[in-house]
Amino acid sequence: MKVTLERKNQAYLFQAKGTSGVPVMIDNTSKEGAQGASPMELLLMGVGSCSAIDIISMLEKQNQKIDSFNIEVTATRKHIKQAKPFECMNVHIILKADIDPKKVLRAAALSFEKYCSVSITFESSVKIDYCITLNNTILTV
Repeated sequence: MKVTLERKNQAYLFQAKGTSGVPVMIDNTSKEGAQGASPMELLLMGVGSCSAIDIISMLEKQNQKIDSFNIEVTATRKHIKQAKPFECMNVHIILKADIDPKKVLRAAALSFEKYCSVSITFESSVKIDYCITLNNTILTV
């Protein structure tokens, strides 16, 4: 796997591309006028999107129809020297669908425990919790 970054202005804006060639804008969001996501936001987006892809794929294989699917990822950070790495993350999976809640719970568990390479990458250093809301009802994880 490889990504490239190209500086796009005289400040902190970069255009990143992976092997797909799809551009992603990255910027220093602590500066006014940022035109991209921060590197730390990208990490949260990676956790959320990796899990989303896993869960949707598993549910589709079971012929479960999803009407809407959203994820919110929040995180807290800690201070280590001058850095502020993530301490913990919470992934809130929000679905509207006429599906068995047990299938959603199982798909999420499999994603976070077995399949999501991004969250598993953080496993030894960042606590990741998740919760699920199905049709406006919170499911017990």
